[in-house]
Parts: sequence; C-alpha cells; structure tokens
Amino acid sequence: MTQHPSIAGIPLVLGGNVFGFTADEATSSAVLDRFYEAGGRMVDTAQGYSVWVEGHVGGESEAVIGKWLDARGVRADMKIATKTGMFGNPGDLAPEKVAEELEKSLERLRTDYVDLYYAHRDEEETPQGDVAAGFDALVKAGKVRELGASNFDAARLASLNAAADAGGHARFTVLQNEYNLVSRDAFPADLQALCAKQDIAHFPWFGLAAGFLTGKYRTPEDLEKFTRGSTVQRFFDRGLEVLPVLDEVAAETGAAHATVALAWLLAQPGITAPIASASKPEQLDVQFAAINLALSEDQLARLTAAGN
Repeated sequence: MTQHPSIAGIPLVLGGNVFGFTADEATSSAVLDRFYEAGGRMVDTAQGYSVWVEGHVGGESEAVIGKWLDARGVRADMKIATKTGMFGNPGDLAPEKVAEELEKSLERLRTDYVDLYYAHRDEEETPQGDVAAGFDALVKAGKVRELGASNFDAARLASLNAAADAGGHARFTVLQNEYNLVSRDAFPADLQALCAKQDIAHFPWFGLAAGFLTGKYRTPEDLEKFTRGSTVQRFFDRGLEVLPVLDEVAAETGAAHATVALAWLLAQPGITAPIASASKPEQLDVQFAAINLALSEDQLARLTAAGN
C-alpha cells in the first residue's frame, strides 16, 4: 500500500487559486501567515492560476506563494502542490512540456522541488505511457515527491497507473476532483472504488463550492455583490435545496455554515482532506473549526440526502 509520505497527516489544504486574484499580495501573505500559525501545512496551486484575470498570464499564485515561502523561511515545513496542463490541450502532458512547465513553477515558487505535482487535466493526444514516463522522470530527478491527477475519471486514472506499472514508473497516488455538498458528480462510485483499491488519496477542490456553502449566496442579486459571483452561479439549482438543511445543522451545532460543509466533507469515505481557499485571514477560522466538528449520523444523513 502507498504510504503517502509527502502528504501524511494533512487535515486541510489551503487553496491558492485566489492569490493574486481576489486576494492581493499583501492579503495573500496574511492568509498564508494565519494558515501557518494555525498549524496548516499544505498549499495547493497551479501553473495556470490566475490566467482568467485580464492581464494575467498564469503563475501569479505560485509567485505569491514563492515570495511568502522565501520571506518566512518555512519551505521545509510546508507541503506545496502545483499542477500543469490547466486546459487539457493536446500535448500538455507530453514529457518535454511537463518538464518545461515544472521548471517555471519551481522558479516562481522559489524552491527546487514540489511535494505533489498534478496533471491538471487529462488530454488524450499524448500516450499514457509517455505521460507516466515524463512524470516519473521528475520524481527520479528529485524535483517531485509524489504524483497526482486532477479532473480524471476512473477509466483514465486506472489506465494511467497501469501504464506506470508497465513501465516501472512512479504511480499517480493522489486525485483532485471537484467534490462538495452540492457538486458530487466528479467523484462517482467507480472512482471512489478505484481510489480505495489503489490507495489513492483524494483532495477535493472547491470544498466550499467557490464560497456558496458559506451561506452568503441566496439570491441572484447576491451574485452581483462578490467577485466570484459568476463562478458560484452554477451551484444555485442544487444548492438552494441544500441551504435549508445546512441552515438547520449550523443552528444545531452553533457552527458556521462553512464549518459544517467541510465537516461533512471530512466525514465522507475516500476523502483525505478538503481544499478550500480564503481571501481574508479570518475566513480560515471557520475552516479549521471543521477538523474538530463531529456531526451526528443524523446530521450527516440529512446533509447527504439534501444534495442528492
């Protein structure tokens, strides 16, 4: 069985998608400080964050994290995960492309290795044997500690690891797919079963559904009040069915909505730790509270039923 030395004991992962986006550099540093002081030890980013912002080219988040790591001198304490191939374009996972992008990421992060390196999205042009070989070369070079796949389905992740085994290469031992109270389709039963069988850890992204599960988005007008409103819109249909139950459980426990949502996620089979971002330091308090919030079987069942 895989021991996951690079990610052992991680209960919560800080999402870096807001760094240089809804959180400027100073605010991002303050968020990272609070996360570290609270005992947080893993940050997730990607080479493509935040290319969707006008004038950005990607790598802005990595650069912010790199400056913070350098200024605080805490690289040895932190687990850093990043990704390559955000758009899944043909050839994004070719060995030479993956190696080239990792060098850029390492430079921005001001480090000579990452603890976890993901194929951000699948692409079918590059043969999976080549994908496995390319990522394995980075492990053998000491530049990557563990390999992950993001936004993969069960069939493609299984065949990727089969290709890795056939070539004697490092396996992909971490998954990062979307999964939260209101969006569960990307972690279906067959993928859960594969992760259990192959001891693949799962760090789900959008643990708070881009902020929807904080409870602050309840009407179309609410979407216009926040920078991420357009991102949140797709959660409304199913989410408005979840919110009444989330309200009830929050009232019963005295916990914040986000705390309850993350506690539910932590209680789900196959979940290693949720990834959640914060654009203000104080938002981390409700996230860390989830680690120690034990929801009852009844509360878990009601929340699960509401989102189905």
